[in-house]
Amino acid sequence: MTVDKTAPLQDLLARRILILDGAMGPMIQSYRLQEADYRGARFRDWPSDLKGNNDLLVLTQPAIIREIHAAYLEAGADIIETNTFNSTSVSMHDYRMESLVPELNREAAKLAREVADRYSTPERPRFVAGILGPTGRTASLSPDVNNPGFRNIRFDELIAAYTEAAQGLIQGGADILLVETIFDTLNAKAALFAIHQLFDEAGIRVPVMISGTITDKSGRVLSGQTTEAFWNSLSPIRPLCFGLNCALGATQLRPYLAELAGIADTHVSAHPNAGLPNAFGEYDETPEMMANTIREFDESGFLNIVGGCCGTTPAHIRAIAEAVKDFPPRPIPSIAPRCRLSGLEPLNIGPDSLFVNVGERTNVTGSAVFKRLITKGDYTAALDVAR
Repeated sequence: MTVDKTAPLQDLLARRILILDGAMGPMIQSYRLQEADYRGARFRDWPSDLKGNNDLLVLTQPAIIREIHAAYLEAGADIIETNTFNSTSVSMHDYRMESLVPELNREAAKLAREVADRYSTPERPRFVAGILGPTGRTASLSPDVNNPGFRNIRFDELIAAYTEAAQGLIQGGADILLVETIFDTLNAKAALFAIHQLFDEAGIRVPVMISGTITDKSGRVLSGQTTEAFWNSLSPIRPLCFGLNCALGATQLRPYLAELAGIADTHVSAHPNAGLPNAFGEYDETPEMMANTIREFDESGFLNIVGGCCGTTPAHIRAIAEAVKDFPPRPIPSIAPRCRLSGLEPLNIGPDSLFVNVGERTNVTGSAVFKRLITKGDYTAALDVAR
């Protein structure tokens, strides 16, 4: 029998806008940890440098991660994210720690679960989102400009990596699986395939959230898709929530969020950066500045879940929570059925579509058979090719 954990969240989302937490990195940096702090006693003799491996801190400095989770819950977060952005075998390869992936995910979820349960009440439950990051590799693009056909990761390798991570997060008690900071839609498809294969095998369902990253003013993810094409590609998964995060501040994210809010027949989320990075790579947008922009998002009816990404702190989350508390959640629109396809751009086919060109098989320069039919005037047979 399949156990489905979606209902409690759906009920809460129908009543109010939920608050996601903020960035983990800046909070960890505030502790000014050194190499020895990252290593702890367990990894004192590890052969590679470990400073900067923030995910490892769930094992070596769990008290610090607990404090950070608690700070966001105190600030008003309904959902806290596990400290597992890089906890896949692909990303942990840099530290030669692939074997730790199941433990990292399981313990990170347990740790977040412990803190969330401490703050939960019957009137105000708190939730844990198990984070599945994008990895540092892309299945769609070549890292070698001189060899555009080269790939340094395969789809099946990504599926295996995401399966291992997701399994650990579920075992540790995550309420939600959040595939976030997506820059390559193909990577995301591998993660979502792994999740649903795991659901079928384990006989369990937890809500899935998807959050993509629009990289710049082109309005596209790094692998090239526009917001609507990105939605068309992944919406058949039927996630609990579909959203955007990272790369841009709230002001820059607005047009893409407005577009998504108009086309998504599911909940919509946003966790933008605290503005754009300055010359030193730091984020200058204050909690008040960010909250004012997000308040306008809610006035426009864009959001169901909102939080922060790079540069945000508990102060940002507190200001955002205060800014949105009196606004109702975005109503989920009824979207007319269409055949919704995507390459880099969306292709939506409906009753108002005059005609649709179908591939290179219906091109007189690309198909000798099709050219012969057109030359003979045998349009019925040519139409069969298109069909």
